[in-house]
Amino acid sequence: MAMRIVSLACSNTEIVCALGCADLLVGVDDHSDHPEDVVARLPKVGPDLDIDIDRVAALEPDLVLATLTVPGHEKVVERLEAAGLRFIAPEPVSLEHVYRDIHAIGGLLSVPERADRLVAEMREALDTPEPPVDAPSILVQWWPKPVITPGKLSWATDVVRAAGARALLADEDVKSRPMSDEEVAELAPDAVVLSWCGVHPDKYRPDVILRNRRWSELPFVRNERVYCVGEPYLGRPGPRLVEGVRRMREIVEQLRT
Repeated sequence: MAMRIVSLACSNTEIVCALGCADLLVGVDDHSDHPEDVVARLPKVGPDLDIDIDRVAALEPDLVLATLTVPGHEKVVERLEAAGLRFIAPEPVSLEHVYRDIHAIGGLLSVPERADRLVAEMREALDTPEPPVDAPSILVQWWPKPVITPGKLSWATDVVRAAGARALLADEDVKSRPMSDEEVAELAPDAVVLSWCGVHPDKYRPDVILRNRRWSELPFVRNERVYCVGEPYLGRPGPRLVEGVRRMREIVEQLRT
């Protein structure tokens, strides 16, 4: 009998599908939106921070793929434990951890060779030498007010590095943190990339950045170097980071011309 899998995170859903195991999914969280033809037919068990554990249990999963990528997920994990459901909850803080988690999921789904191939394909696109010392600095915005940006303990910072740039807080031992407008002005990034979590890319607002009076004299405003890369390509620790680095490289090329 085939395994029954419930995924509670977009990244996990996309990993399972990239491994060719979409048929094992019997439920997903409300935010899982890719591949659209797969998730459209599946029962939804709630948003990632407010999962309905009873609905998960009712699907009789053999394995639940949870996550610990943002604060609040630990409460979902505690409720999974209390319900006696078998689960894993990856907490990646680097590209190496993303590869590790793909291998782990591939092993649990009995497709380790597929996981090997997927990781090899991702490494080909994402494993690159360190950028030059004069690499442009980029502020990736997870959220606009307050500004929240990734630090050293984030796969997104590795993606920025793989694209040939430097994340603004690349040397800080944090997953992410808020920044004041004044601090952004002081550090003066060469560009800003909007990747707002939970917001469709069509609704990103570069004009909000460009109209900020505290930043009006900064080069990224004067030169209109504010770009958009959808959260699915930077904010989800899974196979679509390959598309994320491709888009980031296009931005870095523009910054260097």
